[in-house]
Amino acid sequence: MAGNDSAARIVVGVDGSPPSYAALRWAVGQAELTGATVDAVAAWEPVALYGWSAPVVDSTFDEDVARQALGRELRDVLGADRPVEVREHLVLGNPAQVLLDAAAGAELLVVGSRGRGTFARTVLGSVSQQCALHAPCPVVIVRPD
Repeated sequence: MAGNDSAARIVVGVDGSPPSYAALRWAVGQAELTGATVDAVAAWEPVALYGWSAPVVDSTFDEDVARQALGRELRDVLGADRPVEVREHLVLGNPAQVLLDAAAGAELLVVGSRGRGTFARTVLGSVSQQCALHAPCPVVIVRPD
């Protein structure tokens, strides 16, 4: 995901939640101020279904549909005319680890205060907490509008 190593890069996690949309808007605003490119990263993990013998991967996930949904979310949040380059990345893996890996060499990692996880009432989500603790660059945690 490093792309052009000479250009400043801001990585932002997008998961379809209001806090991630706020993080996306913040990241684009910061990129506009600094001349950076934004890497909008969405992670997906196959859901394991447990049967009699071993975990089975949920085959209902459609990567093309998820990629289209990511593009639609970015258009809905940012509009058609983006002031900076925003690159879309849909990556297989644990969301926290995907974001930490994507942040290697980035100027900033931006995440929402909590995402689509099951513990919606927590102030700081597990992904944002892991990013704050382990990121290789500064982390900005954005609360929803």
